[in-house]
Amino acid sequence: MGAEKIGELSRGGANSARLRGTNAIPGGSRAVKESDARFEFRCWARNFGMVDTRLRQLSECHGISESEEFYIVASVNNDTNIKIRDGILDIKELIETRGDLERWFPRTKCEFPLTAATLEGEMLPQLGVALPQRSRDTYALDQLLEEIVLPQQDLTVAAVFKRRFAFTVNGCMTELDEVWINGAGLHSVAIESTDPAAVLEARHTLGLDDLENVNYLQAIKRVIGMTPLRMPY
Repeated sequence: MGAEKIGELSRGGANSARLRGTNAIPGGSRAVKESDARFEFRCWARNFGMVDTRLRQLSECHGISESEEFYIVASVNNDTNIKIRDGILDIKELIETRGDLERWFPRTKCEFPLTAATLEGEMLPQLGVALPQRSRDTYALDQLLEEIVLPQQDLTVAAVFKRRFAFTVNGCMTELDEVWINGAGLHSVAIESTDPAAVLEARHTLGLDDLENVNYLQAIKRVIGMTPLRMPY
């Protein structure tokens, strides 16, 4: 990862001010409730064909968004989703598996620079690493990546570009996404709701019953070769 790309992330993007004005806390974490957790189903394919057509028949597209993100991935971590988008560290935690649905809790959103205490309490334990001998009280994004993440043999950073098309199916937030993981292009369909039955019904309506639920962390690990690759990739 070059210094130029790290610098782009450090500066953030057009959405940074909006995020900072809502739920991101400078250096620390925002208050969250368990009721914020949603059940999620996500599947992947090279092309969804008739599923794409069926989705557009069921719902109008509510909006299109694009983002450049970095995911911090550890070989020992399968339960905590850690990403950086628009200068914000965003951490989600898997708190329940019900059938093949996953319930994810938005644990924290922190604006850079991050305090050392935030790193030690919120992020590094989930990655299975400790903060090196502390030389700073706060860490900018490039310092976090270059001094803590990249030197670790069991950690890596994946660059992810997303183009997301938003829909609603059976009352559930539903996305049709175009995703590039370290340049590898895939399509993804995601369904989210606090009601697991509604997610399952939306999944059935879209004809996705036979597809595996694969979250972003799992998909990234498969694409970059950290875990075995499975079809339909």
